[in-house]
Amino acid sequence: MTITIYDVAREANVSMATVSRVVNGNPNVKPVTRKKVLDVIERLGYRPNAVARGLASKKTTTVGVIIPDISNVFYAELARGIEDIATMYKYNIILSNSDNNEEKELVVLNTLLGKQVDGIVYMGNKITDKLQDELKRANTPVVLAGVLDATEKLPNVNIDYKQSTYAVVTELIGKGHTKIAFLSDGIENTNTRAKYEGYLMALSEAKIELNSALIIELEGNNYHQGTIGWSRLTENKVEATAIFASDDEIAIGALNAAQDAGVKVPDELEVVASNNTKITLMARPQLTTVVQPLYDIGAVAMRLLTKLLNKEEITSPHVTLPYSIQKRGTTK
Repeated sequence: MTITIYDVAREANVSMATVSRVVNGNPNVKPVTRKKVLDVIERLGYRPNAVARGLASKKTTTVGVIIPDISNVFYAELARGIEDIATMYKYNIILSNSDNNEEKELVVLNTLLGKQVDGIVYMGNKITDKLQDELKRANTPVVLAGVLDATEKLPNVNIDYKQSTYAVVTELIGKGHTKIAFLSDGIENTNTRAKYEGYLMALSEAKIELNSALIIELEGNNYHQGTIGWSRLTENKVEATAIFASDDEIAIGALNAAQDAGVKVPDELEVVASNNTKITLMARPQLTTVVQPLYDIGAVAMRLLTKLLNKEEITSPHVTLPYSIQKRGTTK
């Protein structure tokens, strides 16, 4: 049988309002009464009903997190930062996986809204028009973590993807590379688009003609797609001497496929990844990569959401965190 606040109040011989004050940490309760109520709560095994409390306060202290691929380490590391800050500010998390599917993403969003979440942290590849419309109609605070909004209407936390890619490709060009491949999960995705623009900017500045055979758009950001990316490069017969990959798993897939084909890394091929997830250290050689502060992106995004929920002052809804480039064994 479910123990209710009524049972606790009856056993402790106090009002339900007093039990509520004890449960919510209200200081306006006598120590003797507080102890009596807490003893009854422990004896009966009472657990406050979060749904009922939410109905009363019009807040559920629950935040929905939409993640496109729960198996990808990039999103897992972002989620750690979100979870830690949510816990600090006493919010619960509902984590929902959309499988990189736009239709499922809308279903997941509406499911979360149906659960009356106070706010949403969104991680994904792009903000579609349908998603924008649903978010606007819901009138629920949303913060993007690790994803750009092309319209710049939604609060977000990222690094400068364009500048970081430009820096990587410029350095590769400086070492004599003119055939630098760009492997990605699709240039229509907002983050990848920014990286692609950085790639183009570096080529243009060095007066290197763009070779479309070096631009490989894949059907996802996983290891298998990385191996496909290398196969397509060899089929195109472009003899790439360097690769920039928009995702760590893509980079490792391409790296392993190249080495399986007998290509020497980094002597014959240099490879650079984008995220610095922990798998870049598991690769052999270890991957050179753009370092994103993934935990911090998630943590800052959740803190930004708490500010929106509590109507705190926000200096800027668009936060750009610093990046660096970690050189390891896949580059000279």
